[in-house]
Amino acid sequence: MSLEKKVNHVLSQFPFIKKTVKRAYQLFFYSVSPKQKKIGEIKRVSPNDEYEYFFGYYDKSPWDSSDRYMLCLKVEDTSKSTAPKTIADIILIDTKNNNEIKKLASTNSWNVQQGAMVQWLGPNFDEEIIYNDFQNGDYCSVILNIKTNEQRIIEKPVYSVSSDGRWALTLDFSRLHRLREGYGYSNKEDSLKNEKVPNSAAIWKIDLLKNDIYPLITYTDFYDFQTSNSMKDAEHKVNHIMINPSGTRFMVLHRWINGGEKHTRLVTMDMDGNNLYNLNDDVMTSHCFWKNDTEIIAYANKNKLGTGYYLFNDQTTKFIQVLEELTNDGHPSYSPDGKYIVTDTYPNKNRMTSIFLAHNDKVQPLARVFAPFKYDNELRCDLHPRWNRAGNEISFDSVFEGKRGLYIVSIPLEK
Repeated sequence: MSLEKKVNHVLSQFPFIKKTVKRAYQLFFYSVSPKQKKIGEIKRVSPNDEYEYFFGYYDKSPWDSSDRYMLCLKVEDTSKSTAPKTIADIILIDTKNNNEIKKLASTNSWNVQQGAMVQWLGPNFDEEIIYNDFQNGDYCSVILNIKTNEQRIIEKPVYSVSSDGRWALTLDFSRLHRLREGYGYSNKEDSLKNEKVPNSAAIWKIDLLKNDIYPLITYTDFYDFQTSNSMKDAEHKVNHIMINPSGTRFMVLHRWINGGEKHTRLVTMDMDGNNLYNLNDDVMTSHCFWKNDTEIIAYANKNKLGTGYYLFNDQTTKFIQVLEELTNDGHPSYSPDGKYIVTDTYPNKNRMTSIFLAHNDKVQPLARVFAPFKYDNELRCDLHPRWNRAGNEISFDSVFEGKRGLYIVSIPLEK
């Protein structure tokens, strides 16, 4: 483990001190380093005006099935609140017509990391989109046909949507906002804030055709599943639900916090909440992605090997280490054909963030961009690289021009 990683591990137990030390460290190195804003063939897609534009998370594609139209959010300011109580516009960008934009709708529920979960709805990914909102005093999601303007209101917000557009899974966005700023919504107070292990639903399943809601699993169910001593007296939450490509199983990060101690395990289960499997329980699992129905790439800790990228086989103890030269956390995903991996980094000591492409164990940089200090900690702008449908372009959010914008970089595909 490098000296930087060792220091980071120790300081993780003291978040405020860690932020202060990190800021001082980066300020020093930034002051003595060459100043660069970007490296690479980067194209801006969103308008360069007084607004901020971004898409959100790395597990969804902003492109429709034709790779012509892209979705994003248009907001006034993302530098002061992780989940502002202001309206965000949902924008359609026509990349074949000078990146012309069109407002499709607006939403009252969004955050700086994952936006409003706006995405194209399967199985066609061409006419319908779905996004989260806050209406009539509660969270919901909206299915909008962008050609007819017809809307259907779903009585729960969505977190992960199956590729066939039939099912979705969701969680408590108010609890998530309280316990992990930048990922939940602030419209409602966490009604379970005084309960460390609520005996109520942690994950719901949604039938998007019938608007039926099914509680799947409670916080106490998670607690009772292979309970460890570190769970006792800790506050529990779930995050980062992802459904596998065929919609048969999903993964979720079960996290518990006790003072400065934080633990995360990667759990998978069937779509009906049965057949739970503890896939990785070595204190830390971060960002994950389904390579296919049975394999998951994750940046995680393995006690004998340390932190890095690992490829796990679901419902088995088998795993291999991948991307060994990339030692820092990022947001990995596989190309549509499964041949390539793209991932990113957080700002280094010079405040530069990178996107890397991996193929046949060869890792190469695609782009590097500057991250201004204005966007840091919970307000940071992660790149969250995302594939287009053809697998030859990557979109990402960045602030190297002084505010959030949506950008594209092409990939050099090997023939």
